[in-house]
Amino acid sequence: MGARSWGTQALRAPYLVAASTYGRGVSVGVVADAGTAVVEMTVHGPWSQHLDSQVTAGLRLCRAGPCASVIIDLHDLSDPYGLSYPFWSEAVREASVGPAPVWLALCVRGMTTLDGRLGASDGQNSLVFATMPEARTAIAGLLSRTRRVQARLAPEAASVRAARDLVARACHAWHLPQVHDACLVVSELAANAVEHAGTEFVVTASTDAVRLHVAVRDGAPQYPELGEQALVDQPASINMRGRGLRLVHAVSTAWGAMPARVGKVVWATVPPSPPL
Repeated sequence: MGARSWGTQALRAPYLVAASTYGRGVSVGVVADAGTAVVEMTVHGPWSQHLDSQVTAGLRLCRAGPCASVIIDLHDLSDPYGLSYPFWSEAVREASVGPAPVWLALCVRGMTTLDGRLGASDGQNSLVFATMPEARTAIAGLLSRTRRVQARLAPEAASVRAARDLVARACHAWHLPQVHDACLVVSELAANAVEHAGTEFVVTASTDAVRLHVAVRDGAPQYPELGEQALVDQPASINMRGRGLRLVHAVSTAWGAMPARVGKVVWATVPPSPPL
């Protein structure tokens, strides 16, 4: 299929992930966990150039955020001759390199040409599974040492402060300097969940020792709306609370949204604070 870029250089925030469909049920579906650390992708339909492009676009958007692993369900992929093998082999290789490597697991129907070719690949067979539960268990073990804190909160005003306190404590515990910006961002994300979703929400803070990721999963499927005119970088201060996603856009190096099994996840990545 030729060379491709799996990076995010050509993408611009916000990174909004949605299911894509192209005629006769050919589709790529994506759902994330509460912190978007594990993303599950489902590929349906006959392998083609278009499906190649759909999966590539989905992987790039997933890697833009705090994703640590992508599990791809290929049970509904129609590829009797294993023609997609070079694509998946390259995807696994690309996911494992770069400043933010990602575990990429493949779930493939057994006793097929694609299963045989992937299973025979040196260094990749440990990431090929027969079922999604097997893949989830293996990935959970790999990510068990990730630094992450999480809390489920009620849809009430006091929960915004609780979310902010959670992130502040995490920054101090992990010796990260992003406390101010992280608190601004999570305040906005939590306030949006309270004011617009009106459901319980889960706040997650995680780190790769340099960047800090915050995420809020609520029960409403609607994505946040932010017009192009609002995406103007400007200095942020604690007094900016209430300016919504413009603040998140200004403070974060990246932010976006993904579908969850119930509702959505809105996430943001906060860079290290500049030296004084």
